[in-house]
Amino acid sequence: MIVCSFPPVAAPDARLLILGSMPGKASLAANQYYAHPRNLFWPIMGELFGAGLELSYGKRLEVLQMEGVALWDVLKECFRESALDSDIIEASIIANDFAGFFARHTQIRHVFFNGAKAEQAFRRYALPTLAHLPPIELIRLPSTSPANATIPLTARLAQWREITRLKESI
Repeated sequence: MIVCSFPPVAAPDARLLILGSMPGKASLAANQYYAHPRNLFWPIMGELFGAGLELSYGKRLEVLQMEGVALWDVLKECFRESALDSDIIEASIIANDFAGFFARHTQIRHVFFNGAKAEQAFRRYALPTLAHLPPIELIRLPSTSPANATIPLTARLAQWREITRLKESI
């Protein structure tokens, strides 16, 4: 089936961007980023920014925006039968408009990828379209997906803390 991503969540003064690949079935059904109950994204955002599951979804998004964090996905549209990134049909991929996004969000200097698929898709489908991209650091973090269960939460959280370290240096 053809699946489409959500619009970006980003204040005009965002300083960093977190990119997933494409929302999974639970997220699409709930119309919310990272809605699968076993996805560790929101627990990690709770630890880093106070945007955890104890807050409503709307409030979590507000907290991230106040912290200068933008949230989006690399893919605008693709064909995928399951919720797994590995089931995305490469020939069906349409990337989001990153040239337009970076033109509107000129203060972003760090892009963090929520897993390998997001990084691979960005480098393959988006980066070649960004001829005038200012210096932006691209950093892959371990996926928060429940499919990435081999890495314990503590280890993932330790790597995701790089966001707050770099955010403070901006």
